[in-house]
Amino acid sequence: MKVSELIQSRQKHWRELEQRCSALENLSGRRVRAEAGTRFAALYRAACADLALADAYHLPPATVQYLHQLVGRAHNQLYRTRAFAVRKWYGELFINVPRRLYRDRSFRLALAIFWGVFILSSLMAFSSPDYADRILGQDFMEALEEMYSQPVAGRSDGATGMLATGFYTIHNTSIGLRCFAFGLVFGIGGLFALVFNASVLGAAFGHMAGGPHAGNFFHFVTAHGPFELTAIVLAAAAGMRLGFSLVDTGGYTRAAALRRAATEAVPSVAAAVLLFLLAAVIEGFLSPSAAPYAVKLAAAVASCILLVFYFVGLGRRHAFAGETPSLGGAAGIPPG
Repeated sequence: MKVSELIQSRQKHWRELEQRCSALENLSGRRVRAEAGTRFAALYRAACADLALADAYHLPPATVQYLHQLVGRAHNQLYRTRAFAVRKWYGELFINVPRRLYRDRSFRLALAIFWGVFILSSLMAFSSPDYADRILGQDFMEALEEMYSQPVAGRSDGATGMLATGFYTIHNTSIGLRCFAFGLVFGIGGLFALVFNASVLGAAFGHMAGGPHAGNFFHFVTAHGPFELTAIVLAAAAGMRLGFSLVDTGGYTRAAALRRAATEAVPSVAAAVLLFLLAAVIEGFLSPSAAPYAVKLAAAVASCILLVFYFVGLGRRHAFAGETPSLGGAAGIPPG
């Protein structure tokens, strides 16, 4: 076949692909029908083959350049990344997540275990130095006492606060993600992670509360504590939900049950990460500041009110609101 005949025979397909590219570029995120998508993919593959032939048979440079541009446009449409959907994630974080968590037995169990063990460990460490020594170790207790031996005097500049916020975000989020990952061990791993963290943190609080540096300690930890501790519970509960889905599959295969549970667990982890970030900002700027303790206590109280409003207020509202419209989120499934 002559070059002119080849170009002539393929031009109608190129024009069709070009028209479809223009249509997709102006589609504004709406879905494409399956038939249209299949046709577009077929035209794209044919154009790629034509480009390879154009290079091999040394077709006119203008034709080669046109095919390069056409294939590039088609590739960008076929494999384009999805834009971050603010509306979708708003619906997930402020409608679907609190609604699920309000009815989620894994979250309730995690809350009960964490705070029960935390309070018990705090009381035992406060009343028995031997208990704190067994849980924390002598070296760790001495490091804690040295860390809070001086009054909180504030940071020297904002840059230090930014660096501290970044460090706390990474460090605390890593703790939460470990709790989440442990939950995959049939839920038992998540329970162990909760008990361990609650025991250690409770013992640290109890030991410092009974020591000579209690004022300095609570002056630092009060403001960011509610967000940080709740985020740990939330991450562990999300992992436990995945782990329990492997035990009680609800009639599905374990793989299918795990996928269904992950649909709800992942947005919960995103909420936990957001709480860790908020806690890190407070810990980086307000907690080490020289602000009066009343200000930090007020921040802690405000944080608790926001948490109750999120988990109970929004959760109860959407859980009993009938068929609440989902703004692009995953379909709700019964709590497990």
